[in-house]
Amino acid sequence: MTRRDTTTRSGMVMADPRTVSEHTEPAAPGWLRVILRVAGSGLLIATGAIHLDLYLTGYRTIPTIGWLFLLQVIAAFGLGLAVLAIPSRLFVPSRLAAAAGAGFALATLGGYLLSVWIGLFGFKEVSTTAGIVAGALEVAAFLVLIALALTPTRAFVMQGARGSSARQIPPALVRTAQAVAAAVTIAAAVLLGVAVSGASAPGTAATGSGVALKTTVIGGTTVLTNGKGFTLYSFAPDTPTASKCYGTCAAYWPPVTGTAAAGAHLPGKTTTIARTDGSLQLTYNGHPLYTYIGDSAPGQAFGNNINLNGGLWLDVPSR
Repeated sequence: MTRRDTTTRSGMVMADPRTVSEHTEPAAPGWLRVILRVAGSGLLIATGAIHLDLYLTGYRTIPTIGWLFLLQVIAAFGLGLAVLAIPSRLFVPSRLAAAAGAGFALATLGGYLLSVWIGLFGFKEVSTTAGIVAGALEVAAFLVLIALALTPTRAFVMQGARGSSARQIPPALVRTAQAVAAAVTIAAAVLLGVAVSGASAPGTAATGSGVALKTTVIGGTTVLTNGKGFTLYSFAPDTPTASKCYGTCAAYWPPVTGTAAAGAHLPGKTTTIARTDGSLQLTYNGHPLYTYIGDSAPGQAFGNNINLNGGLWLDVPSR
């Protein structure tokens, strides 16, 4: 049989389909690969945009988490553009870009799930619209990009000193990889659903544990804590008579509820204010009090001096 090979711009010689063994996979149509490239790139860039918004609206002030969010933004935009810009005829680079994008989406989703379940670097995530949307986009990005990386193509001829030979990824290997990718996608979607349903939701976490107010020394400063020793915080937008922290904000920063007697032995003035749900929130020296979901043990103050959920948070001095 006469070979009718064609040379691509990358220097790789594509084999005429009639010269390829009948046991190879049929090539996917070109329009399908274009759709997968555009969709995969768009999903990566969309996740990057969500993380950029979160970074700019406060996450940048969170230690460690802040620069990780910035790294995610850079990686998402870079990989998204690479997937879009590298044409499918560049067999190895285009597949590597798609596979890297799929791996990035899966890793980012894994980080979100861990932050919801156990917390990462002193930060514990709660169920928010942005988090749920980003997680869903990451699952979709993995599915699209891994499909692009494993899409069957025409066999290609590698030219070398010993002549030319037609090459194609073994069909059995492709099918196995596709089955594994499908299983991973389903598992990721299920885990995301479990994490979202089990995460703290706005309004359900708005309660401070331990009514009695105490003090402890953190970083050389005596600060206020609740009865269990967890650091208490003030929110800059609050006034002495009103809390500005509701909804998602109150999920991250549970208000401390109780009575004015909780701080009777302390030098400062303890009072209460009414929240919109009718509960009484403790205040100290005119500051409504909150705990922080990122503090997992007494003596921690991960919420101090960060700008999140619309304003600056500071631990409350005892005087």
